[in-house]
Amino acid sequence: MKIGLAQIDCLPEDRDKNISKFYKFAAQAKSEGCDVVAFPEMSDTGYITSLIPKSAQTWSGSAYKQASSAARSNAINLVCGISEKRDSAVYNSVACFDRAGQLIAHYRKIHLFSPAPVHEDRFFKAGDKICTAQIGGLKWGISICFDLRFPEIYRYQTVQGAEILLNCTAWPNIRSSHWEHLTRARAIENQAFFVGAARVGTDGDLTFNEHSRIVSPSGEIIVDGSSSKEELVVGDIDIESLINFRNAIPAISLRRDDIYGNFNI
Repeated sequence: MKIGLAQIDCLPEDRDKNISKFYKFAAQAKSEGCDVVAFPEMSDTGYITSLIPKSAQTWSGSAYKQASSAARSNAINLVCGISEKRDSAVYNSVACFDRAGQLIAHYRKIHLFSPAPVHEDRFFKAGDKICTAQIGGLKWGISICFDLRFPEIYRYQTVQGAEILLNCTAWPNIRSSHWEHLTRARAIENQAFFVGAARVGTDGDLTFNEHSRIVSPSGEIIVDGSSSKEELVVGDIDIESLINFRNAIPAISLRRDDIYGNFNI
């Protein structure tokens, strides 16, 4: 499977320009033979959290429609982080569309980042469901940014059959080393491919220059984006290598649920 990561900049005050990149990068990914294209966290609004409640739209809003249309018009699976307004609540969400532009999965960020200057807990409502989805014939686990620090969510997804663990993120450069180590750790401990769709640019007090990347189940970097420019980062994953690695070191099947509990909930 070939995966394209749309490493984009987002403008907090210009939703139309932001979501126009759904078409641009979906078309480029399709031209490069990608099966899936993934976009970062809050691709529609940018990441000044205090502004998002004013600009967030309902699930049938323009960001949702444009992402669906970009998937359909390019016949490509598309995953994107977008804001979601439901009644008085605002969610930090991810939408997954198939090649026909149909919504096949929907995730709301479970772990909200509360420290300054972000204060997500002041502006968003937390989700309460872990998400896995069949995308392009493989099973994916979906997560957002700060979720990366909680290995439980990824182990649950792996136990549910996930082969690819996707994190859509706006990870700040002040914690670059954490991104470097945690992305590899989530891949290694779950013997799964880790896919990180990151962004670039600066929103308010935060600068984002993490590398969009794909990590193999053994922790090797398959592809790594630049630290500062918009680009489509493209990498291939070989599912046979995952199967072979899990067979060689059967860590998942050797878990001791009888001692520390299980995740069949």
